[in-house]
Amino acid sequence: MAEIDLKSKFTGGMVGSAVGDAIGELAFLHRDADALLSQVQRTYPLIYTDDTAMAIGIAESLTAKGRLDPLHLGDTLRDNYEREPWRGYAMGPPTIFNIRRRTGVSYHQAARSLFQGKGSFGNGAAMRIAPIGLFYHDTEKIREPAAESAEITHTHPVGVDGAAVLASAVAQVVRLDAEEDFPQKDFLWRLRDVAETPEFESKLALMEELLADRTDVLTAARELGTEVTAAGSVPFAIYSFLMNPISFTDCLLHAVVVPGDSDTLGAMACAISGAYLGIEGIPQDWVERLENREHIEGLARKLAEMKG
Repeated sequence: MAEIDLKSKFTGGMVGSAVGDAIGELAFLHRDADALLSQVQRTYPLIYTDDTAMAIGIAESLTAKGRLDPLHLGDTLRDNYEREPWRGYAMGPPTIFNIRRRTGVSYHQAARSLFQGKGSFGNGAAMRIAPIGLFYHDTEKIREPAAESAEITHTHPVGVDGAAVLASAVAQVVRLDAEEDFPQKDFLWRLRDVAETPEFESKLALMEELLADRTDVLTAARELGTEVTAAGSVPFAIYSFLMNPISFTDCLLHAVVVPGDSDTLGAMACAISGAYLGIEGIPQDWVERLENREHIEGLARKLAEMKG
């Protein structure tokens, strides 16, 4: 295997996730692939949502502290939300930030108080996890930082599992050479090893069956789910990548042209694709159209330099 180009992989993962998020947002109005691609060509800049805003916050905190610091990360996510509250945040993060400011409890405690004390099992922790998967790609204990990152806003075991499984997917592909055959069996085994909830264990098993049958996108979307829960979206995002490992564009379209939580599906699937293929694998025109691209790329390069 050739030496890994961490700057290309890290930049690909972060920019890829942001591009998937921004184009996925356009897909809410354009479910036809040709119509969506046509709209992308007419859209400048490509505007990302809270998915990318929160991923940026994670990267900013990692570069500032050199490690995952939950308090600093929570403050960073809160500050970014307060600066740009219009990014499309669900009710959870603003509520948590308000509880923290009003009562002084930890972000984890505030997050745990939601949903009758069970915490959120949505995909909001998974959608932003790309920087964790990139930064901790060289550890087999990816679940630990992924869980710490998730629990600032998502304390339900399924919400945490979603972040951990997607972080594992990103971390694994950073270590892989896209010029070689993709080791799907080993990749799936490692995902199963990270998952801890019955919901994810069953969805990952189902995903393997659908992959073996090369199930069409609409059927797979219906079986795996494309909604806002972690278990109902993360497996389909990973499936979209595994069905299209050598094409960023095909991976993106697979993830977002079906009805569902398109921006987050795009962000999650394309975080994996971008980290696997590197920045060179993403259409350059899309990269150039992405808003705030220089900041995102700068954060990715800093993360890579810290690991190099």
